Amino acid sequence: MSSKFTRAVLGATLALAACADPHGAPLVVEQLPAPTDGDAAEPYLARAGDGTLWMSWLERQADSSMALRVSSLGASGAWSAPRDVVHRTDLFVNWADFPSVVPLEDGRLLAHYLQRSSSGKYSYDLMLTESRDSGATWGAAALAHEGGIAAEHGFATMLPVAGGGAGIVYLDGNAAARATPAGAPEGHGGAMQLGYAAWKDGAVIERRIIDDRTCDCCQTTMAMTTRGPVVVYRDRSHEEIRDMSVTRFVDGQWTEATSLHDDGWKIDYCPVNGPQAAAVGDTVAVAWYTGAQDTARVRVAFSTDAGATFSAPVRADDGNPTGRVDLEMLSGDAALVSWIERLGGDSAQVRMRIVRRDGTLQAAQVVSPSRGTRSSGFPRMARDADGVVIAYTIPGSPSRVQVARVRAGSR
Repeated sequence: MSSKFTRAVLGATLALAACADPHGAPLVVEQLPAPTDGDAAEPYLARAGDGTLWMSWLERQADSSMALRVSSLGASGAWSAPRDVVHRTDLFVNWADFPSVVPLEDGRLLAHYLQRSSSGKYSYDLMLTESRDSGATWGAAALAHEGGIAAEHGFATMLPVAGGGAGIVYLDGNAAARATPAGAPEGHGGAMQLGYAAWKDGAVIERRIIDDRTCDCCQTTMAMTTRGPVVVYRDRSHEEIRDMSVTRFVDGQWTEATSLHDDGWKIDYCPVNGPQAAAVGDTVAVAWYTGAQDTARVRVAFSTDAGATFSAPVRADDGNPTGRVDLEMLSGDAALVSWIERLGGDSAQVRMRIVRRDGTLQAAQVVSPSRGTRSSGFPRMARDADGVVIAYTIPGSPSRVQVARVRAGSR
């Protein structure tokens, strides 16, 4: 990463973080053009080391097929012409389990997408493909997981690692499929597992199972600290407690999972509401949703030891969240959290606020009207040199993707 870009990002994020107190100046939300066209949804944002911001999304085509597309937002403020990562009739399309594109260390791009593997409702494979020419062409796709079983594989998080590769965590349904009795309804077998794949030079070079019992369909998240990657996910005890667990990569091994916080949410089905984490140095912030004690909450907790331990969480929502969180670190002391807040009926808003490590909160601000329905998806954020960019789905027929940048305001 260039020193010029580092200074630009530092200046922008410190300016945002400076507002992180109850009486701070309101954040400024500036609408940006989107590179999407037509019926688009499920955006994902990721920043490259040179400051380029990449956005991927799903876009329905005139022939009813689906394309995973990608575009970049450069220093000029204009999006590049969209390019197709993959265009197929058998993509698995879901409001909660959606594809992504991330820039790797050496200028390459890595994409993941979901492709049906059988006629089963939730039988699909997690596919990986790499581009070496800014998305113009893409290499042969490879399975992130072990193949040969028609099962659910998804809810992936991809994290670039040193040397131009990436680590991928995901939910693996192979064991659950093996344990399902013949003739039983899909999903009524064994538990989903947390899988990990290592990607290097266009191929998967390692696969392993990190946890052999997880929640069925909540998003995973992963952040890089100076001591290595930290993974956070919704676990699942044999008593059906589905709280957040943490595992870290230490001395070449994933640590045994530990509880991030004892919410005590006992629920006998998946809430489809995963956590999001980000890190600066050895400081990690995590946002998550819980419905424990019959109270919907968005919580945020910080760690200053690379995820080994976490502070007591603070509540970040405004009283009636549907969850669907995202989080970006602004400094070692503050994070920007987004979520969807219900207003009554299906009416809702995309909101955000700054949360400080000392537990203080800045007043929440509205980013956009939204809906509490599945079709509003999961808003996603990423930092750039001018602040934090957020992309989200506006439900409708057709649906569309909207993009905004968040900057610090003046007092």
